[in-house]
Amino acid sequence: MATPDFASFQKTFAGDIVTPEHPDYAKAIARWAINAERKAKIVAYVKNANDVALAIKYAQAEGLPIAIRGGGHSTMGGSSSENGLVIDLSRHLNTARIDPEQQLAYIGGGAVWATVDKAAIQHGLATVGGTVNHTGVGGLLLGGGFGWLTPAHGLTIDNLVQATIVAADGVAYTASETENPDLFWGIRGGGSNFGVLVEAVLKLHPQRRTVFAGPVIFKGDVFEEFMAVTKKWWESGVSDKEAIHEVFTVAPDGSGPCVVANFFYNGSEAEGRANFKEFYNLKPVVDLARELPYEELNGMQNALVEHGSGRYLKGSFFTKIDVESTRKAWDLAVKHCNSEHQGTLILEFVKQDKVNSVSPDAMAYTLRGGMNAVTTWVWQKNTPENLAFAHKAGKEVLEAISRGQQANATGNTASYGNYDHDTHVIGDENAGQSRARALFGKNYERLQVLKKKYDPNMIFDKWFVITPSS
Repeated sequence: MATPDFASFQKTFAGDIVTPEHPDYAKAIARWAINAERKAKIVAYVKNANDVALAIKYAQAEGLPIAIRGGGHSTMGGSSSENGLVIDLSRHLNTARIDPEQQLAYIGGGAVWATVDKAAIQHGLATVGGTVNHTGVGGLLLGGGFGWLTPAHGLTIDNLVQATIVAADGVAYTASETENPDLFWGIRGGGSNFGVLVEAVLKLHPQRRTVFAGPVIFKGDVFEEFMAVTKKWWESGVSDKEAIHEVFTVAPDGSGPCVVANFFYNGSEAEGRANFKEFYNLKPVVDLARELPYEELNGMQNALVEHGSGRYLKGSFFTKIDVESTRKAWDLAVKHCNSEHQGTLILEFVKQDKVNSVSPDAMAYTLRGGMNAVTTWVWQKNTPENLAFAHKAGKEVLEAISRGQQANATGNTASYGNYDHDTHVIGDENAGQSRARALFGKNYERLQVLKKKYDPNMIFDKWFVITPSS
């Protein structure tokens, strides 16, 4: 039976409230990764900042843990809450409004990147979005944000102009360089530590309507030649028009190890094929790269990353091409692939000059100077054993890569926060603190001061939780 407080909450709440008895409950707690689903007591589909404030107030009064759901892509359950309240932005705050004259996008906190890409390109514009376009804007943005346009325009947070954040006190703060600049500094890399992102305003850039992109598959026996070509391509000085995500895995048909090069060239097909000619000389067995509409670019991997499977991913940085450690990591990934688990090692070759042009103390995000290596694991049966297997396999793969690398250029031992999905396991308070300290490096103490100001009781505790200053 509903309590008087709950009845009052429902009465004043403009959006939709779903509880376990509701026919939409299963859909409301479903997530991209089935292992990230949790049985929430309440899912609050907020319509505006006032709804967010009401949900925060009610959850605190009832002692309910809070989660924030945008795209729902966190594999570690960061957007879910067992026996808690989920502030869900995805139903009502999911639009993107484009101002072509000012070259700005006004984006709801629950929007996905497909919405932004499609809206902006109608005006010949784009911003740095996620490479899987059903990922939420908010999570990727507040954690940093790498994309195909990073070589030209930096990280997603480097393009943030303004944000509206509802903090723990229920106040909707405008954060920009001129309004609440301390909060603006903190949210750019500080994730959900300071509140709920209701709206983000992102800089847009002129973008051609078509690009050359897609997966090109090579047999595993060309590995040495493939890495030699990669090294030559990378070290010869890549432009800000190109990037490659290299995927080392087992062919889905079971025919053996393979390497998938996901090419990107911000130009025509003729220009792209000429640019990657030496890779093509290795005679790929499948070539699906083509000139495609820009708005399809960030959706070209969607068929491989649909909702409804068990998923785990974890990343590290790499700063140099080390063939031996790449081979060892790939061999381990292949070794652990089985009838239940499909695993990959991915090296993201994305030019970093634009990223590194921003000082590490310009905002909370401090990990400038390395490229991303990430291992991904997929399985179908949602069991603790399958998740534990993926954790173990992923750890072994990344340790092999790390052994072949020098310390990344920042001197920080952390990896890209959006690729570290173990951070919520804080069973040991000190372990949780050390993860946040490693991620934020020398910026951590300044973030502690902000945490005390905007979330002193740590109600936002799902992502690299910062301990408030004393």
